[in-house]
Amino acid sequence: MDKEYYRLIAHNKKASHEYFFEELYEAGIELAGTEVKALRTGKCSVKESYIQIKNGQAFILNMHISPYEKGNIFNRDPVRTRRLLLHKNEIRKLVAGVSADGYTIVPVKVYFKGNYAKIQIALARGKKLYDKRESIAKKDQRRDAERDYKVKGLY
Repeated sequence: MDKEYYRLIAHNKKASHEYFFEELYEAGIELAGTEVKALRTGKCSVKESYIQIKNGQAFILNMHISPYEKGNIFNRDPVRTRRLLLHKNEIRKLVAGVSADGYTIVPVKVYFKGNYAKIQIALARGKKLYDKRESIAKKDQRRDAERDYKVKGLY
């Protein structure tokens, strides 16, 4: 029996700082052959990317996949629009969620699940400035507590 493995390719750390994640979804990505090979080498960025829903289909825009070195004429545009593979009921939920004020869909991470390239997307609500300050303070407290725990020799 094959054991499914996860291999992280890209992670959008900025998204967790800017948004509260309400619901997480896993979607496939429609890719060309050389794009898959470039992903396997880890050349992907989702920092400036975002997701739009048009005509009942989800698309990711501005996701940068660097061209594969050995791909020559088969390479595609690095920031082209790519279709996301989601079920219709998931797309309906996302459309209903985005119609609410202050909600958006953001990419969280890109990874391989088995042999398939997947992307984790989130229905997210934007954080206010005081929320960001609060989350930074919590991180600092946790870091200080871990440091104290380690210094006391209890680690």
